[in-house]
Formats: sequence, C-alpha cells, structure tokens
Amino acid sequence: MAEFLLRKVLGLIATLLSVSVIVFLALELNIEDVATHVLGPYSAADQRAAWLHEQGYDQPFAWRYLVWLKDFVTGDWGTSVHFRTPVIDLLLPNLMQTLALAGLALLVMVPVAITLGVLAGIRQGSLLDRLVSCLSIVTTSIPDFASAVFVSAIFVFWLNWLPGVSSMADGFNLAELAMPLMVLCLFGVGYLARITRASMIEVMQAPYIRTARLKGVPTRQIVLHHALRNVLIAPVTVIMLYIPWLLSNVIVVEVFFAYKGFGSLLYTASLNHDVYLIEACAMISALVVGATKIFSDLAYTWLNPRITLRSLGGA
Repeated sequence: MAEFLLRKVLGLIATLLSVSVIVFLALELNIEDVATHVLGPYSAADQRAAWLHEQGYDQPFAWRYLVWLKDFVTGDWGTSVHFRTPVIDLLLPNLMQTLALAGLALLVMVPVAITLGVLAGIRQGSLLDRLVSCLSIVTTSIPDFASAVFVSAIFVFWLNWLPGVSSMADGFNLAELAMPLMVLCLFGVGYLARITRASMIEVMQAPYIRTARLKGVPTRQIVLHHALRNVLIAPVTVIMLYIPWLLSNVIVVEVFFAYKGFGSLLYTASLNHDVYLIEACAMISALVVGATKIFSDLAYTWLNPRITLRSLGGA
C-alpha cells in the first residue's frame, strides 16, 4: 500500500509540474501581454517597462518559472489583477462553495442513479427498464445550459416555486441550491443509471448468479450480497470521472444561476485576463483530477480484490 501510494503521489507531482509548465508558458511567455493585462491597455510603455522590471520579468524565463513555482508551493499565489485581492483569499472560499455544491450533487445523484440502474437491470425488458432507459437518454442528450433554461422555465417562471438565482446574498438558502443541483444531477443521474443498468445485466448473467437462483436464493439477497459489489466497479469509474467534470462544467451552472463558486470565479478571471488567478485555478483543477484518479484506484481494490494495487500501479 505504501509503495503504491508513493508511486501515485510521485506521478501526481510529475503531472502537476507538467501542467504548471504549460500554464506558465501559455500565460507568461509574452511579458508584454502580462503587463498590458495588469496595468490596462491604455498604460504607457514606460509604465509597463517599469512594472515588468519591478516584478522581475527581465529575468530569464526558466528562472521566473522556478520563482513562480516556489511561490505557488509556499502559498504565495500572487494578487488578482481584477479583484485587487490575494488570489489565495479569493480562490479557497469559492472552491469550498463549489465543493459543497458538487458534494450535494453527488449525494443526490449517486443513490438515485444506482437505484434506478439496479432496478432496470434486474427487470430487463420491463416497463420500468424502458422508462429508465428513455429518461437516461433524454437527460444525457441535453447540455447543461439547455437544462438550466428548461428547469428555470418550469420552476421559476411557470410554477414560481424556486428562486431564479443562487447568489446566497442572505446566507445559506437551500431553496436557492435546488436549481443548480437539479441541473447538475440531470445529466449525471441519466448517464450513471445507464452504466449501472448495463453492469447489472452483465453481472446477473454470470454463472455464480445463475447458481444462486437455482438454489432458490431470493433476488433481493442475490443483488445485495452477491451482485452489487461487482456491479459498482463500472459506476465507480464514472463517479470518479464525474468529480473533475463537475469542477470544470460547473462553470455554466454557476454563471447561469449567479452562484459564487470556483466556476464563476474562473469565468470572471478569463473574461478579465486575470493571469495569476487563472494560473491558480488551472493548478487546483489538475490537483483535483489527479487526486480523484488515486481514489478511484483505491476504490477498485476494495470492490474487486482480484484487482491488486501492484497491477494498478503498473498500469
């Protein structure tokens, strides 16, 4: 276990270093663009030159990268050009807001999707199976921005049940979270239910399941004690991939419903060419993706003991 974790952590560090080089190249190779974004397009040339000298941009690119990397590791992420606030003070609270939204979405999505997928897989070809399959195809075919418009039209403008924004201006409000959660869960529930259904059908046709049925074991016991653990292997992969997807695609949901989180912060930073804030957001995103990959490998070994940590480490 220790050797496996060490290899994975070293791989994560190598990935983060690669991402950091790409991000730094993309955003800070042209120092004139950096000065223009920070000081504004109407700043004088001598002002930009003085600022570049003061910030150390007259140093070699490799040296500037190493200094930036050292500052980032030690928690000095620079100052936001747009917000005029230290990046770390902006990013961490907004990241926690997004993690709270994504966590609630997973708490709703995973039980509902797995339950629907298992029920549909057990009753293959039944009315329930066809209904779940139809709803899954429909929800996964609609992009987030279209789902946001659709649910807003129903629950905000037609029924007038829910607020149309989720700014949390008056503190935590569960009603304001309902719309973003609904949009995030629509796609996830449909896709995860389809994966679970396909996995359930495959497992239920396995020889050991047929043997248990011939012995007269109740279907409920077969599912809970024999099939479910193997069924969850494929959905776990989808769930782990869905976490980075949430962190990136939550931008649409947060901007649409004015939710103050990581996605809306990254969107604002991109619009305003906020170099240091974009760099920090990119590194945090890479860290989340790498960490979920490690957790996914650990979950595999728990669900299927035949998959060893050694085999995963060599993959």
